[in-house]
Amino acid sequence: MKTIDTNYLIVGSGIAGLMSAIHLCTRGRVLLVTKKDRADSNTNYAQGGIACVVSSEDSFEEHIKDTMGAGAGLCKEDVVRSIVSAGPERIKHMEGLGIRFEETEGSVVSGYDLGKEGGHSKRRVLHSGDMTGKEIERVLLARVMAEPNVQLIEHCMMIDLVCTSRLGATSENRCIGAYFLNGRSNEIFAVRAPATILATGGGGKVYLYTSNPDIATADGIAAAWRAGARIANMEFIQFHPTCFYHRDAKSFLISEAVRGEGGMIVDADGHRFVDDYDSRGSLAPRDIVARAIDDEMKRSGMPCVYLDIRDKGRDFLLRRFPNIFSTCLSLGVDMAKDLIPVVPAAHYFCGGVQAGIDGKTSLPGLYACGEVACTGLHGANRLASNSLLEALVCSDVMARKMCEDDADKCVVEVGIPEWEIGDAASSDEQVVVEHSWNEVRTCMWDYVGIVRTNKRLERAFRRIHNMVEEVREYYWEYLVTPDILELRNIAQTGELIIMSAQRRRESRGLHCNLDYPDMDVALNGVDTVLERAVSSDVARQG
Repeated sequence: MKTIDTNYLIVGSGIAGLMSAIHLCTRGRVLLVTKKDRADSNTNYAQGGIACVVSSEDSFEEHIKDTMGAGAGLCKEDVVRSIVSAGPERIKHMEGLGIRFEETEGSVVSGYDLGKEGGHSKRRVLHSGDMTGKEIERVLLARVMAEPNVQLIEHCMMIDLVCTSRLGATSENRCIGAYFLNGRSNEIFAVRAPATILATGGGGKVYLYTSNPDIATADGIAAAWRAGARIANMEFIQFHPTCFYHRDAKSFLISEAVRGEGGMIVDADGHRFVDDYDSRGSLAPRDIVARAIDDEMKRSGMPCVYLDIRDKGRDFLLRRFPNIFSTCLSLGVDMAKDLIPVVPAAHYFCGGVQAGIDGKTSLPGLYACGEVACTGLHGANRLASNSLLEALVCSDVMARKMCEDDADKCVVEVGIPEWEIGDAASSDEQVVVEHSWNEVRTCMWDYVGIVRTNKRLERAFRRIHNMVEEVREYYWEYLVTPDILELRNIAQTGELIIMSAQRRRESRGLHCNLDYPDMDVALNGVDTVLERAVSSDVARQG
């Protein structure tokens, strides 16, 4: 088995992974591993933009207040304050790298064309048309590929993190790297590093309907859990209210910026029913809007609801939302003439690997940045467009702290064992994996979705727990493949979501339990933290 030594191992090539590589490559050797093509990430699909205070009509205090309000009593104020106040400097750094944000006509340096999204009291979302994430990914990838100290490996999926406790070491348990599967050659290799950074994003594919691309299978969260790192607040899954509803559209998101520019959510008769649930109507925070849509669809039996932005006119829509406009038109919907059919879909994890804004987790040697991490910024519900801001700021703080701590200078004296195949055989039952994949996602959607009950969670736990055990047996009996690894990760993550939801006996933010309809003020600021004992398994750690 090949083992690669490096100073920094980064898993994931979205904004968190790429920015971490840019910050750290001046310090030492960086190996960045991504499971598919280098540009495949949730970042690449982000339409809205980056929330940041850059206008004289806005303030840090207002951004902090909006973030805390959306987070429903679970945000950590010091974290929110640190990230929000560091935003403008990070935006300048991004522009220095070559990223350009839309400006108003005739503007100079500070005349940004700022968008407004749900939960924001001011216009503060910087954007590059309606394809901000794609532009960020393009520029950052070009910069990373030009760095001689960065090696990027594609089509390789992390199997498991490697920890000293599993190797028989008697000193403090720490992460020393990871095993990977090359998806093209089927070879398994290891990477050994004093600092391993998870930038693997979220896991929308745990659910049947999601805005996320196929890569979003919660790989980092599941691997961190198996390694013994603490996981927090997994019950808070954000369902985006407006995913395009069409049999030929796969996970296409209608950006919240459409509502920010005046789009209204209506039923088939044109009634703005969200106004009946919240005075902010279509621009209420996502948890409120998603629940309103879910309730309306169940009450009326409608398969979807609609977005109406016809009054803005074709010229404005083509200029502000060129990608959304053209995609809708290709599927038979003219935004300038027609109502846009939409439904809620799993979108963003507010929970994840418990970490500070410096990326440190409970497991020495392991860091987490971006959506995979739970820092305390989002609380019980993410404020729109705060996610890219978090990745920008935390990757910078993490790199600075790692350099202060000489994280890359820690000598890894323990060797990583050879990967043992044992009696594992090739599987000729791909149908089993596909059936299990669909079963996990359907169960999570039906029982652990936008609205939950104790009985639904109990049913879900029994089914998903059994599935976790079945997948574990399958994993040991057959040679690993990307499909088996992803199935193992979504099943394990589904179980973590259910366990967390069962522990939170209240309704707060994105977690709505009809058996506990009210928010319990005694739980303000109280995270749901999961922790497990780590086994002493070595290679093929399971």
